Amino acid sequence: MKLRLLLLLLPLLLLAFLAYPRLSRRLNRYQASRHAETAVAEAAPRLHDGDLIFQTSQSAQSRAIQLATKSEYSHCGILFRRNGEWRVFEAVQPVSETSLAKWVARGKEGKFVVKRLRDAETVLTPAALQRLKKAGEQYQGKNYDLYFGWSDERIYCSELLWKMYQTATGREIGQLQTLREFDLSHPAVQAKLRERYGKHIPLDEKVISPVRMLESEELVTVR
Repeated sequence: MKLRLLLLLLPLLLLAFLAYPRLSRRLNRYQASRHAETAVAEAAPRLHDGDLIFQTSQSAQSRAIQLATKSEYSHCGILFRRNGEWRVFEAVQPVSETSLAKWVARGKEGKFVVKRLRDAETVLTPAALQRLKKAGEQYQGKNYDLYFGWSDERIYCSELLWKMYQTATGREIGQLQTLREFDLSHPAVQAKLRERYGKHIPLDEKVISPVRMLESEELVTVR
């Protein structure tokens, strides 16, 4: 009797075992979403159009970026309010925008930092904000630049923000570097470089990293 009951229950136990990882991921996504909604509601009254937002991405290349730039922050976007909702314009695949709550939930532990131009009140006039949006529109739909080149054919996250602000306001937020100035010694970084470039690493290519923008004296912390 016990054996028959065990045989009957075995398929159900197997299904439960197989479904657990999927259910666990769904629960984690749900919890991240709720946490993000709370964080966004708390931050929303302090946000302005044109604010820059930084997070730790959970993408495959995030760890290499963190190690090479000596910073936990590996992704960034720019905030605009559209139809009463805060949206993040960002260089992903492809360049596009998403709701702030979804963007926050996508990052590691839902953590984020918001920065603003130090003299935004005088610089980011309605006309300047229109120029800023227009500067971003030319990149809408472009492919993400896995190779971190400086051309406009493809574009990565911090490059998008740097070029938008430089075009719209003439301000250069963050110091440009070359790839060779980063710490490329860690095996994880070297593996990612080999994956992307093979033996021909463009060490003298201009680069702007998220942390150089984050730490720029042009910006102040909002959140």
